[in-house]
Amino acid sequence: MPRPRPATIRDVAALAGVSVGTASKALNGRGSLRAETVARVRRAAGQLDFRPNQAARSLHADRTYTVGMITTDTIGRFSIPLLIGAEDILGAGQVSVLLCDARDDPIRERHHLQVLLSRRVDGIIVTGRRAGTRAPVGTGLPVPVVYAFISSTEPGDCSVVPDETGGIRQAADHLRSTGRTRLVHVTGPAHHHSARVRAEALTDLVAEPLFGEWSEAWGRRAAGLLLARGLDFDGVVCGNDQIARGMTEALREAGREVPREVAVTGFDNWDVIAEASRPPLTSVDMDLEGLGRAAAGLLLEAVAGNPAPGVHRHPSRLVIRDSTVR
Repeated sequence: MPRPRPATIRDVAALAGVSVGTASKALNGRGSLRAETVARVRRAAGQLDFRPNQAARSLHADRTYTVGMITTDTIGRFSIPLLIGAEDILGAGQVSVLLCDARDDPIRERHHLQVLLSRRVDGIIVTGRRAGTRAPVGTGLPVPVVYAFISSTEPGDCSVVPDETGGIRQAADHLRSTGRTRLVHVTGPAHHHSARVRAEALTDLVAEPLFGEWSEAWGRRAAGLLLARGLDFDGVVCGNDQIARGMTEALREAGREVPREVAVTGFDNWDVIAEASRPPLTSVDMDLEGLGRAAAGLLLEAVAGNPAPGVHRHPSRLVIRDSTVR
């Protein structure tokens, strides 16, 4: 029996009731089409098990439909959610992502950059294991680059970063809305970008912040310091979830009930920490998947010839749990 002929873009267009050009735009994520049109075309492609000829597609459009992602986040704490979000957008346009781990090694990073360029990727997303700024991954590159979670020191580059200032303010404002008026701030190392940014956002609401480490051990020690000084506080805004969990444990051991006597907030909304704490932590979520989607969208726009230079701040959101609600 002869094998059935593979479906073509013309077959998809006919089934969806659109032109071949419209079908192509819908499947490639290009043009300004109505959502219902895009959905109808993709539904038709699924019914016909349509598989585009990648070689012909790349030759015709001068694109490879691949994007590189370079990260220094070895454990994937921040880069994996970003990757998931980016793939939500890129996958819709049938664009594949090549993930490269530079491990904070400039030589390794240059190697990955050259490999990605040799593969003729359409663009590159650069991310890392901490927020802050970094030097550009390269200058005069033949493809667009978008920095995600971190930002480039070059003003003309495109960077998407979490709104840490807005996020930590949400946490403090939430505590005040629950009647907490005597707030303290416990955070990470004073030299760390995120610790400084989050502390500066609270200068009008809290006294001198306590800088230390991004660890539960520091959260426990900080609780001991606050209690030993006899400070009268009813709310603690912590710089991350590990500090917040250590803080709640130490307060409970000292006989201070959370949240009845002291409310505590974290930052990052790391579920393995926030949800396992006793009580579960109210925490700021930087929406890393959403940030990844935003970065991928900006990259696709740049590939299409519509770059958006500058720093784009992605909003955070507060997830309220039992550590702040009586």
